[in-house]
Amino acid sequence: MSRQIVVVENMSDWGSAIEGMEVVHVDDYLTGRDYFKSRNVQVINLCRSYKYLSVGYYCSLLAEARHHRVVPTVKTMLDLSRKSMYSLDTENLDERVRKAFSKHDGDEERQFTIDCYFGQSEYHALAPVARQLFELFPAPILSITFQRGSVWRLDTIKPTPLHRLNSAQREGFATALENYRKKRLRTSKGRITPRYDIAILHDPSDPLPPSNERALKNFIKAGSEMGVAVELIERQDYGRLAEYDALFIRDTTRIDHYTYRFAKRAESEGMVVIDDPRSILLCANKVYLAELLHANRIPTPHTVIVGKNDRDAAEQQLGYPMVLKVPDGSFSRGVYKVENREQMLEVTARLFKQSELILAQEFLYTEYDWRIGIINRQPFFASQYFMSKKHWQIVKHDDKGGFKEGGFKTVPIEEAPAEVVKVALNAANLIGNGLYGVDLKQGEHGVYVIEVNDNPNIDTGVEDVVLKGELYRMVMAEFVRRLDLARQR
Repeated sequence: MSRQIVVVENMSDWGSAIEGMEVVHVDDYLTGRDYFKSRNVQVINLCRSYKYLSVGYYCSLLAEARHHRVVPTVKTMLDLSRKSMYSLDTENLDERVRKAFSKHDGDEERQFTIDCYFGQSEYHALAPVARQLFELFPAPILSITFQRGSVWRLDTIKPTPLHRLNSAQREGFATALENYRKKRLRTSKGRITPRYDIAILHDPSDPLPPSNERALKNFIKAGSEMGVAVELIERQDYGRLAEYDALFIRDTTRIDHYTYRFAKRAESEGMVVIDDPRSILLCANKVYLAELLHANRIPTPHTVIVGKNDRDAAEQQLGYPMVLKVPDGSFSRGVYKVENREQMLEVTARLFKQSELILAQEFLYTEYDWRIGIINRQPFFASQYFMSKKHWQIVKHDDKGGFKEGGFKTVPIEEAPAEVVKVALNAANLIGNGLYGVDLKQGEHGVYVIEVNDNPNIDTGVEDVVLKGELYRMVMAEFVRRLDLARQR
């Protein structure tokens, strides 16, 4: 089970905030031999100052060097040190702040301050703002001030030392800390302390998740067999990322989306992360991917990048039927087949409202698409996804948000056509060494890459039919390999 300690600069600061917490003086933490080699430790740094080169700063700095999970991190301290450093990160909060203060429009007050303890605020109207600011700047205690000009805006964010809280504030802090602590405490079924803590980001409300519930449980089981603690997290757990050693994204990724923020944040914290931000960035945009594949002579269907003035050229080069794609679609969404010029003009008009460029491809029908799963430049599963009944795509979406999927067949990777696996590897290697699923069509004229997915499906009962539990162990083993390498540096 993870060891949790609270580090303070003066033992009198703590009082009796929460019974049962291990409280350590900062001098003991900085110099005590007990902490040099300790692993699986979470540190809550409650020193009086987080200023550069203060003991509070060194507490977090050494915690990170010891591979302890610490709140706040040095990055958070530096981000909060000057308003100019955090103002850009908080610009998108303005509208939320204005809505929260809408009932104050008739008031005369010009300034309003709330306290935020581990992302929680007793001022309910501004609780979502406090939670989002904690996600951006995870610190135990934040004082958040709003200023009123023509409208209410966020003014300053400052970390507050524990010893300056009054008795009522301390009660609120103690409650928030206890809630935060409960999220981190796990019941360990074995006697061995986990080597690492890995978070799996998922969205239980997603109707088409990258991994179904049984698969997520299998990842957790595989991690446990390797002495690794694996925990499911959701989007509201952004502020807790620094508590883990690695992040595994099993949520549908997009650039303008919280999944990309999670990946960027994990990378900035020095965590192992799959999908890494670069892979998300490269795979998310089909226009970029088409150019990348073409430039490296990876076979693809005949593809034309279409701007608003290029529709005639696409028509002349491809003819009909043709396939039109919005750059950031997923799971067959944002992909349309058009049979004639009238349909083409109608669909492109809609798509150009979403993007300045779209993709047009020749229509190649096959009974199924290949998906080759690749991790760290090694293929490890091969699945055939059949088209949905009486449809030209694997997933058929209806106007009401429903969908139907075709069947599947998973075969041992050595039984997949050698050319399919070779082309898939060549395409995935252009992106990186993460986890990818390469979609390909195989026809009488050869093998063609449709796209490279940075966050491929791994579902129990589909992709794991051949390897079963070994598939999940292979993925978790890659996390352990990367974490071991990071520890040796």
